[in-house]
Amino acid sequence: MIVVAIIGMLAAIAIPNFVKARKASQSSSCVNNMRQIQGAKATWALENKKLGTDTPATTDLYGADKYIKAEPKCPSNETVSYVIGNVDATVTCANVGTETNHVLSASY
Repeated sequence: MIVVAIIGMLAAIAIPNFVKARKASQSSSCVNNMRQIQGAKATWALENKKLGTDTPATTDLYGADKYIKAEPKCPSNETVSYVIGNVDATVTCANVGTETNHVLSASY
């Protein structure tokens, strides 16, 4: 009984920490995906002589011969794509309504 109680206490302590670590990892991965997309947009604009108001299509950025091989998805919801926007706009995660820390800072 004592062993079961100790294991239960350890689980009660460890499980919330695992959940917190998983959320932090997903947030970091999401922000890094947005940084990659932002860099791909900037490179696309420079190479194609586009203005800040031009918006790249997903086919301009993602593909085997493009800037990013495959379209990244938010790790906390694999069905959510990123909102690319125009060249001057910051990439946003469509999941930001539920995951408030999935935000790319202006100093990317």
